[in-house]
Amino acid sequence: MNISEQRWVSLLSKCCTVRTTKQVHAQIYTTGFHDDPIVFGKFLLHCAVSVSDALHYARRLFHHFRNPDTFMYNTLIRALALSEIPHHAIHPFLQMRRHDTLIPDSFTFAFALKGLANCGDLRAGFQLHCQALRHCFHTHVFVGTTLISMYGECGDSCSARKVFEEMPDPNVVTWNAVVTACFRCGDICGAQSAFEQMPIRNLTSWNVMLAGYTKAGELELASRVYSEMTLKDGVSWSTMIVGFAHNGYFDEAFGFFREMLREGIRPNEVSLTGVLSACAQAGAFAFGKILHGCMEKAGFLHIVSVNNALIDTYSKCGNVAMARLVFENVPMARNIVTWTSMIAGLAMQGHGEEAIRLFREMEDSGVRPDGITFISLLYACSHSGLVDQGCAYFSKMKNMYGIVPAVEHYGCMVDLYGRAAQLQKAYEFVCQMPISPNAIIWRTLLGACSIHGNIELAELVKARLAEIDPNNSGDHVLLSNVYAVAGKWKDVASIRRTMTERSMKKTPGWSMIEIDKVIYGFVAGEKPNEVTEEAHSKLREIMLRLRAEVGYAPQVRSVLHDIEEEEKEDSVSKHSEKLAAAFGIAKVPKGRVLRIVKNLRVCGDCHTYMKLISKVYEVEIIVRDRSRFHSFKDGFCSCRDYW
Repeated sequence: MNISEQRWVSLLSKCCTVRTTKQVHAQIYTTGFHDDPIVFGKFLLHCAVSVSDALHYARRLFHHFRNPDTFMYNTLIRALALSEIPHHAIHPFLQMRRHDTLIPDSFTFAFALKGLANCGDLRAGFQLHCQALRHCFHTHVFVGTTLISMYGECGDSCSARKVFEEMPDPNVVTWNAVVTACFRCGDICGAQSAFEQMPIRNLTSWNVMLAGYTKAGELELASRVYSEMTLKDGVSWSTMIVGFAHNGYFDEAFGFFREMLREGIRPNEVSLTGVLSACAQAGAFAFGKILHGCMEKAGFLHIVSVNNALIDTYSKCGNVAMARLVFENVPMARNIVTWTSMIAGLAMQGHGEEAIRLFREMEDSGVRPDGITFISLLYACSHSGLVDQGCAYFSKMKNMYGIVPAVEHYGCMVDLYGRAAQLQKAYEFVCQMPISPNAIIWRTLLGACSIHGNIELAELVKARLAEIDPNNSGDHVLLSNVYAVAGKWKDVASIRRTMTERSMKKTPGWSMIEIDKVIYGFVAGEKPNEVTEEAHSKLREIMLRLRAEVGYAPQVRSVLHDIEEEEKEDSVSKHSEKLAAAFGIAKVPKGRVLRIVKNLRVCGDCHTYMKLISKVYEVEIIVRDRSRFHSFKDGFCSCRDYW
């Protein structure tokens, strides 16, 4: 490389935007260096890999160069493989093969295989494997390792192991790749076997096992491997924190985080977002607030992903004001995740109009919404009864932004109509969908039928669900709800017999409440212990006071059995969210907010109960159920009884 070429390469390293890159390109062109293969190759690499949102520009550059060499082809294949359109990586590979003078090297095959792995194209991957065999690259460590990963991503563990067995000298990366491939394919025994046969197990190998076990939900095995590790790093701790949080073991995730701090390990971006995710899912507001303070002191708030996780945590803990404060103070340009997280937070709280205003602000800022953004926006419209606005944004998503609706978008629209009691319109919408409605779509409509008591449509929808997912207990329960409300006990009994015959069990309802940074869980009908005994005792006291002061009587219209009225009252009186609220009132000082997380939808009686105790006991209660937040204060709910 001569001095002039070095000067251009040095100048390129300072370009970080498409605009500045284009300016340098203009200078290269005017000085005649656009035909220099070294300068052009480095320029193409910089555009394709180093500059955000410049891949389209890199592709145009590539097609205008008269005689691209192998390095240039490899650069474009690599960039496409790692992009949002990895299936396009095969196109320059095929174009290259049509040139007799160009010979693919190990990088060519590895990058192309990576693209096929990222899009899960097993058929094309097998064909590329044959090409690698023809050029004797199948035993090359780099290509062979990528082949193993490709087969793993495509779900073919047998082929992954076969490639591995044919490699004469696999290195530690190759061993880790075959372990990961086995985990990807659900072959836990194969992963264990490969791990045990490793000639050398470095720290990365142990971390691969931790990641594989936690992703597979094998937390006991993950804990066993973790306890056997003589050396741990930030990845080890982060894997355990994220893995346990993802599987719903929030206390354990918090425990690993605390242990990491005690060991003097500085948290990283992954461990922080992982523990914040646990806070979000568990509704652990107090712990999340402490973490926020620690992150501020440690200087982590300059990381966009950490701010995004904080927004999500505060939103899911029911404090949208704190989420908005974090959002407003993001120290750099907000990315699409930042905007979408805030819109989703407003949606969960039922602030539909504010979510729409924020969406418009995002558009004005120049950030282009994606499909996930529109899911959050449609969700906001659905939970606020904004039917016309929801329909308008559904059309805008397709017509203005060219986003092809996914099944989740259609589900939001069905929910939008269903919540607004426009059941016939919801049914017609499902029937006219250009893609085949899945069980979730029909289940959303069945849920709306259950809420609004439409027996005829509920039976029709249940028949469709029986064809797709006949053994789902939730569908049977929803139809039972419709029959029970209508007093059709013979039909209820018939459904219950079917559930018994098929060994179906209703999903148990549970609720959690955070008190003094400790999470307490309640399940209706669970075995008594010291905590539940105290909760039941306080609940009995509350029920008596509500009866005496405001004439409260449990609503039993949705109880699914033809039993005596007193038994029905006892059944609804022991719902898990009632127990959590009672325990909170017994333990939390007056003036503190009670924050409850529930796995199912709040029933009508519990909703009334929460409104009444918020007034009688002068307490604010925030309940996050399966679909939204309810903020109970002074006898009213933030959802305005629209949920």
